[in-house]
Amino acid sequence: MSDDISLSQTERDSGIVRCDACPVLCRIRPGRAGACDRYANEDGKLVRVDPLVLLAKPDLPRVAFVEGGAEWTGALGKGEGAFVTGIGATTTYPDYKPAPFIVSSKHDGIDMVTVVTEGIFSYCGVKVKIDTDRYLGPEQASVRVKGEVVGHVTTAEYGSQMLSLGGVHHLTGGSKKEGVVTCDALLALCNREAVELTIDGGATVVVQSEQPPVVNGLREERMRVGCGSAAIGMFAPQWKDHVDEVIVVDDHITGVLSEHQGGRFLDMKPAGIRVRGRRSTPGRYFQVAEPGLGWGGTDVADPLEIIDRIDPKTAWPGLKLLMVSTTGEHSAWFELDQDLKPQAAEMPAPVRAVVERIAENCEPALCTVLFMAGAGGSLRAGVTENPVRLTRSVRDTLTKVTLGGAPAYVWPGGGITLMVDVARMPLNSFGYVPTPALVAPIEFTLRADDYAALGGYASRAVTLEEVLRTQKVRLG
Repeated sequence: MSDDISLSQTERDSGIVRCDACPVLCRIRPGRAGACDRYANEDGKLVRVDPLVLLAKPDLPRVAFVEGGAEWTGALGKGEGAFVTGIGATTTYPDYKPAPFIVSSKHDGIDMVTVVTEGIFSYCGVKVKIDTDRYLGPEQASVRVKGEVVGHVTTAEYGSQMLSLGGVHHLTGGSKKEGVVTCDALLALCNREAVELTIDGGATVVVQSEQPPVVNGLREERMRVGCGSAAIGMFAPQWKDHVDEVIVVDDHITGVLSEHQGGRFLDMKPAGIRVRGRRSTPGRYFQVAEPGLGWGGTDVADPLEIIDRIDPKTAWPGLKLLMVSTTGEHSAWFELDQDLKPQAAEMPAPVRAVVERIAENCEPALCTVLFMAGAGGSLRAGVTENPVRLTRSVRDTLTKVTLGGAPAYVWPGGGITLMVDVARMPLNSFGYVPTPALVAPIEFTLRADDYAALGGYASRAVTLEEVLRTQKVRLG
């Protein structure tokens, strides 16, 4: 072994230990931790700082641990009561070492094996779903943290804006500062902490898993009920006999009740109010205004701005007009005067009730953070000497992949590209190494006979009881 990775005699005499859990290869002095704060030198021995995390079945109230110690004081019966997660399991670098824990257990009388490790993910990122009708920024716009580009805006979906953050090009393909900031942001998001993002040409957004987004300092409350056309379809019968026209203002598809199929079905007569934008199908209009933070995700503060013209041959004095946004957050009631000009008036109670029902049908606005990564060499080689067999076993659904006990979605196609909702994982499941890369728990569970056929390290398997007896553990 070359001098740059081996310890000198002086270092050994000083009690320094080498950590080989990642490519950084820290030299750790007694009583100190490594660069990632996950490993430490305890009396001249390399130890994992955090305990191994178990998930126990909810029917096991008798399970108990000695806080901070290794002693298991509960009972597991036949060893079917807990699941060993990769949180606190340590990693296996270089690639050729078997996973830290290969745990044998029984499930419904079937012999099972769970291969448990923490993976170092250089090829990883997060997909962020932000429930908001606000305009966050143009597609492909850069997303920044502390001035560094960490990702970009992707498509707008049904009531949500999507961001793609991280990835190997931001972690390792740019400057050192970009990589460090990207890694820090990903770690915070995956551990369910709040991160402030700025979007080029758009908004500043505070994102946190399972919390409402904060857009330009304003906390979002509602995810829109649907587009303007969908809102017309949902509530048209409730407006009948109370209104002559309803316009649901929306950045994507603005709905006009009397023209819409919903209004036609109710035999509503044309109102003669034509909105701006491009008419798609009857009662459905695109591009009535620019995107923004106003009504229905447009830049409109006064809803009358989107009215192009009122046809005097069709409209009439006293025509009752409701304008409302897709969240019910904005609404206004107008009546046409003798000159067919809309005049603001007090909204009738039955109409107000339907506006409130729109708001009632809106889901709470939340942020969703999905960790996405490719499970490559280190992980697969820690499971079997022939890694492609693990890939095939996952593809054939013989092997179940979990992260911190949470089920992962495995993308079709080559490799093991997985995605998981961080909100389903135990708190603080993620760590990092300063290469930079994220460290995440991962578990592969399969039948013992399938694991043997896989060419796995079956001889290294230990029972759950052995893990509990020999390791410092806690319930997640």
